[in-house]
Amino acid sequence: MNADSREADRALVARIESRDAEALALLYDRHAGRLMGLAHRILGDTGEAEEILQEVFLHVWKAASTFDPSRGPVLAWLLVATRSRSIDRLRSRRTGRSAVARSLEEAPEPASREDVEADAAGREWEAQCRAVIAELPEDQRRALELAYFDGLTHQEIAARTATPLGTVKTRVRLGLMKLRERLLPYRKSEAHGA
Repeated sequence: MNADSREADRALVARIESRDAEALALLYDRHAGRLMGLAHRILGDTGEAEEILQEVFLHVWKAASTFDPSRGPVLAWLLVATRSRSIDRLRSRRTGRSAVARSLEEAPEPASREDVEADAAGREWEAQCRAVIAELPEDQRRALELAYFDGLTHQEIAARTATPLGTVKTRVRLGLMKLRERLLPYRKSEAHGA
């Protein structure tokens, strides 16, 4: 996503904070496809993914003032909100059945193709992330997949993989540290381009 797109998103959030319904509609049009794809990827159900999308944009409407541009772009804020709500939904519907393991490599392309530059930047970021994830040791990569795509807690990962809880926590922490370290140069170059 280029600097102009990020700035346009920030301006829309500022307008939403002032209760501009048109700005909310514009933000929805810009990002609903990608958010829907993420929610569907986690939940595996279109109806539930649509409900999550509604919840996320209701949250944006009610809490636009909580957006902090120093923590990242609007799209990242929306993706985190979508992911969190999707995982909460997944956990709440889990009734003893185990969730199907999903691998990071199976993540779908973004559904929205309206903003070609944003999609290209998104694909570039996704390719960068996939390359870094592929470099992680298998045990760390698997722990992150179970935590972030299946929504399992550390304790649930330990039970599923028959691994001590402390080892699971260490694998997740080390995996995240490696991801952060390896993606930092990309994030710095993106920030300088903003």
